[in-house]
Amino acid sequence: MAKDSKLKFPSELRFDLASKDWVVIATGRARRPETFKKERRKIEKVSKKDCPFCQINTQEKPTIVFSKGKKITFKSQDKVPSNWTTMSVPNKYPAFIPNSRIDKHIEGGLYEKMNAVGFHEVVITRDHNKQMSQFSVSQIKEVIDVYQERYLGLMKEKFVNYISIFHNHGVESGASIAHPHSQIITTPLIDTDLKKAIRNSKKYFRAHKKCLYCLMGEWERKTKKRVVFENKDFLVICPFASKMAFEVIISPKKHLSYFERITEKEKQQLAEAFQKALSKLYKGLNDPAYNFYLHTAPCDGRNYDHYHWHWTILPKTSTWAGFEIGTRMEISTIEPEKAADYLRKQ
Repeated sequence: MAKDSKLKFPSELRFDLASKDWVVIATGRARRPETFKKERRKIEKVSKKDCPFCQINTQEKPTIVFSKGKKITFKSQDKVPSNWTTMSVPNKYPAFIPNSRIDKHIEGGLYEKMNAVGFHEVVITRDHNKQMSQFSVSQIKEVIDVYQERYLGLMKEKFVNYISIFHNHGVESGASIAHPHSQIITTPLIDTDLKKAIRNSKKYFRAHKKCLYCLMGEWERKTKKRVVFENKDFLVICPFASKMAFEVIISPKKHLSYFERITEKEKQQLAEAFQKALSKLYKGLNDPAYNFYLHTAPCDGRNYDHYHWHWTILPKTSTWAGFEIGTRMEISTIEPEKAADYLRKQ
């Protein structure tokens, strides 16, 4: 068949430099940004009296407690301070539990298994109904303080090589409890996606003597096409190869590999970037369900100076079907450039 240079394709494939994955961006049949706002949301209403996080004394003893931006010192036998605003507690139904020994077994010379050693904590904010997308900058800063403090405490354990910090909002995101909360899970293993990104960033750094993420950030700031917000220290963008409509990345402008080393000034700037990103998604998409998570250098004692930490926010704007599941190639129904332009105006 002869090639037709005027043929208009309904989509385009875009290559993710960090993950080396391809994604499909629907250009010809893309949706208008404002149509996402009209979608019906699943709402799970739970009264405060039935909420386990409102009955905080029924939970495990906190590992850290904050009150209006300040850390509260208390003893384990004490009652939870009545003026708490954010705290982290061990999960009552953990996926991982601490143990000084990791037992590995091989079944039939084929299947490897090991005990799920680690910590599993829940970071709870006080207000039963107020979501992080409605928080002030100072409230988000307090949550980031808790993330950092617990990261620094947990990374000291010898069986902790990787710390996952994530937040699920909304029924579609997998949030099992409506009360706003984040989770922290440690494992002796390193997340497969992160491992791949670290490997690719190291390969790029060796070849070009430059950080791939820094170069992408510089290009985004130069072109402005996909920038949603920026302040002195952080950049908020809809990435070039977005895996989902309205995906947002929050990344430090400066080359930083280890989230736990973030300074007070940087935390303030990160809180502002988070507040802008979440509030724009809240307004622009009518409070969508979303997940956000941190990718940072592992804490296994190896050198990861070539890596660049960042947060990813993934609104639940679509459901994976057979193509996405079978190929691991996501289809985004709006161009990142249009998504960023729409969010900038919110």
